[in-house]
Amino acid sequence: MMAKECTELGTKPVCKYEYWFAGIPSLSGKKKIRLKSQFPDPEEFYRLPIGHIQQIPWLTEREKKAVAAAKGTPEHKLDAQACYCAEKGIKLAIWQDPGYPKRLRDIYSPPYGLFYRGSLPPEDAPAVAIVGARGCSHYGKQMARAIGCGLASQGVSVISGMALGIDGAGHQGALQAGGRTYGVFGCGVDVCYPAAHRELYGAIPKMGGLLSEYQPRSKPLAMFFPQRNRIISGLSDAVIVVEAREKSGALITADFALEQGREVYAVPGRAGDPSSQGTNRLIQQGAGIFLSVGDFLKEMGIFADFVEDSAGNQKFSLEKSERLVYSCVDLSPKSLDGLLAETSLPLGELIEILESLREKGCILEVYKNYYIRPEPSGFA
Repeated sequence: MMAKECTELGTKPVCKYEYWFAGIPSLSGKKKIRLKSQFPDPEEFYRLPIGHIQQIPWLTEREKKAVAAAKGTPEHKLDAQACYCAEKGIKLAIWQDPGYPKRLRDIYSPPYGLFYRGSLPPEDAPAVAIVGARGCSHYGKQMARAIGCGLASQGVSVISGMALGIDGAGHQGALQAGGRTYGVFGCGVDVCYPAAHRELYGAIPKMGGLLSEYQPRSKPLAMFFPQRNRIISGLSDAVIVVEAREKSGALITADFALEQGREVYAVPGRAGDPSSQGTNRLIQQGAGIFLSVGDFLKEMGIFADFVEDSAGNQKFSLEKSERLVYSCVDLSPKSLDGLLAETSLPLGELIEILESLREKGCILEVYKNYYIRPEPSGFA
């Protein structure tokens, strides 16, 4: 396949010069946006003599060296890079594009470009980030998955960082509900990191998207992840921290969210539990207390109309036995064994009732034999 043909594949092909410009290292998004205002055509900038770069007064010496080194990339490599993007289904949204996320465009230091697989979060739907510890507790993972499921079932886009623990559980919950979820990478979107999330990596682009400001093939470097967190919060209307130690990446995301004017909520944890010290501290400092998806959506005024529309005043008729089981299910995952103990129903009858409630949309099975209510609505 010829390079020119490669650049014409996909719904939004990657211009090889835009690819090159977006990927210049050691140059912030703000600096790239400023350069673009001075040199609107990336090909013109690619061909600009090095001497002209040296005369740009607001570039540091380190940045000038980085641009000079990037300008040494031969044309045939630019062709190969664009071709690779097309073959992998990788698209690029740059800051000036109409499709570039509006929430992100307005933050203090927006990324110049977003490489992505799948789609970008829709502007007409609310978006919430779910973040927390990699080494989380079983309870924390359950909560993250239930929150992701509950939010996604109501049409909320779930944003997170694809990490092990809380991040992955939030993504999984959103997928379980058949909703939208978006993973923000601290590496190239063609690099599955962590490798243990291979299944999640394959599923998310079908129901949302994978995003990164770093060029494809970029390795996951430690210095990339704190900057990745500003994108997670920037894409969101609010951030929910499920579990976090006193010093963790999730708290960095919360700090970015506050700087960006986003709401921050935290799931309270046991006093003295190391995995809850960060979240409890956030609550002490004034973060919202996350108790349930229903309460959260009601408290967030920007979601008021959305919640009303999604509920639709729809009423369901439940039999007496269904009411019994439904009353035992809430927004935290409830196990089949737990429901057996609470209802005292025979196993076969309980399974039939759970299936009936699931088909009516009253409950969701977030994972094998664990059930939650997606969001309170009217029942006759």
